[in-house]
Amino acid sequence: MWSGCNRTSNKSSPFLNTLINASAPIAPLSADFLALLEKSFAKTALLTAPEDCWVYGYDNSRRHVLPQAVVFADSHEQVLAVVQACNQFRIPLTARGRGTGTTGATVPLHGGVVVSLERMNKLVEFSPDNRYITVEPGMTNQQVQDIAKTRGFFWPPDPTSAAFCSIGGNLAYNSAGPKAVKYGTPRENTLALRAVTGAGKELRVGVHTSKGVVGYDLTRLLIGSEGTLAIITEATLRLTPLPEGVKTLRAVYQSVMAAAQAVSAIMSQPIIPCALEFIDGNAINMIRQYSSCDLPEQAGAILMIEVDGALAGLDEAAAKLAESAKNDGLLDIRLAADAAEVAALWQTRKALSPALRKVAPKKINEDVVVPITEIPALIAGLDQLSKKYQLPIINFGHAGNGNIHVNLLLDPDVPEQGKKAHDCLDEIFALVLNLNGSLSGEHGVGLEKRDFVDRELDANAVELMHAIKRQFDPNGILNTDKTLPLELPIPCA
Repeated sequence: MWSGCNRTSNKSSPFLNTLINASAPIAPLSADFLALLEKSFAKTALLTAPEDCWVYGYDNSRRHVLPQAVVFADSHEQVLAVVQACNQFRIPLTARGRGTGTTGATVPLHGGVVVSLERMNKLVEFSPDNRYITVEPGMTNQQVQDIAKTRGFFWPPDPTSAAFCSIGGNLAYNSAGPKAVKYGTPRENTLALRAVTGAGKELRVGVHTSKGVVGYDLTRLLIGSEGTLAIITEATLRLTPLPEGVKTLRAVYQSVMAAAQAVSAIMSQPIIPCALEFIDGNAINMIRQYSSCDLPEQAGAILMIEVDGALAGLDEAAAKLAESAKNDGLLDIRLAADAAEVAALWQTRKALSPALRKVAPKKINEDVVVPITEIPALIAGLDQLSKKYQLPIINFGHAGNGNIHVNLLLDPDVPEQGKKAHDCLDEIFALVLNLNGSLSGEHGVGLEKRDFVDRELDANAVELMHAIKRQFDPNGILNTDKTLPLELPIPCA
């Protein structure tokens, strides 16, 4: 049977996808363990047949490992029960929301049990007067937005997958979206959590107030920990009043350098945009091939800029943003006058994803972050790597905080292209770190970037993080071998 013995640090292969099915044989779940699960879960909430469990072994990374059992928790108490049962029998346990993550963080690497939280989708408390909402982790981001909107509020994190992704997943990855440039990530917009640690202990952390400095900030620690420390069962989210209005601009530049200069200028003045999105020249050329496009022929980069707030003064704010966006490389800037023009201005950006799916349905999508002044150097470096490895690289993303989505277009089923992509990724990450950047802005680490983490973090930091993991999860059952670099096993007594 799999064992969660203590470990010592060792760097593993940088390309996990070649090893994901190479782990030791997984022993069958014992009858005693399954009997223990049956005490807490009805037959309709417990799957053990491989054909039933199959679909819970993957996420949007396209990695897959078959879980040995799947349970559908519908309460905090059931999450507690499955964690305690897995502790007793030393069974690997992986928490899963809706499977929209792209890093393999919910792939059950060692088999074991997947606990699906999709049925934990209840509203626990809605307190508009105190500007918070408490929900279970299976509620989707869009459901939270719809509830909050009834009283004039919203929750700022707005990933592209909002209609499908769960709040638990948003918190596990610290997933943000375009509005993070003004309103912050889930860490800045979550007040409190209820959770079950890997040791099977119940935990309440955080506050229900706008201030609170008692004890260590375990709320922010759990957010972004990708289910390796604890399983979140309730979240109290900080709400923000909906703005009275939004203004949308589209600025087209001759070059990435000119666009990056505009980003720096925009982010250096007092009016903070609620979205500042970037599209590079390679992306523009792809869009031209697959959709109509009203852009100047010499367009080398686009910025989509939005500003929100009170109606009084909103036109002036938009005008000031437009002025700050002007430089010698600006080719065209437009302000949408109505909803139809807003849709027209965003059409270029919305055409990008369908075009990418047509060209490379199995593309690699990374979400690196660099200081905004380093965006030109990043794009220039990526262009060089694209030529070196003969792989198209398309770049777009959240320019206001330097979070760029780097898309390597390839067919991974062609061995030569897969090898090129792996080597190229290695150099991309080196480039990002050389520019004082970070390997992930909002997609998380999971399996995809696990073996690169110790390039960004020093040995002492990684050692401390492993110690924190052992404190929360002493038997090593919870989402094992994710997020942090692997450790070699110490022989068990």
